[in-house]
Amino acid sequence: MEILGIGPLELFFILLIALIVLGPGDMVKAGRTLGRFLRKIITSPEWRTVQKASRELRYLPNRLMREANLEDISKELSDINKIGGQINSDVKKMEIDLASWTTPPALADDKVHQSDTVESPPSTQNLADNPAKPDDHI
Repeated sequence: MEILGIGPLELFFILLIALIVLGPGDMVKAGRTLGRFLRKIITSPEWRTVQKASRELRYLPNRLMREANLEDISKELSDINKIGGQINSDVKKMEIDLASWTTPPALADDKVHQSDTVESPPSTQNLADNPAKPDDHI
């Protein structure tokens, strides 16, 4: 926990130096004087004014939004963003559904189609090896 940017170890060193410089007797007097001074500050009307101004500044943006009815607009914008997200998810689902129609067939389908092709006619070399019978010419 830091108080005015001073950590617990730093505060310990400050108190130690004050004890060495002031001594034990004057340290008690200085503590009482400091306590009275802080109580006067906190109970003063000026401190209350500072606290009130601090609270007003902290909640100023919310108050201005309420006065300008921007809360309703911000809610409407968040609703529109939600609808836009739903539309995007619906479009992605449709793209997935249409992917089977729009993508080319797979390589496995190509191999099946190639085996179904018509065989080429026998070559002339095969005919020369097997002479035709005289009955075949009629």
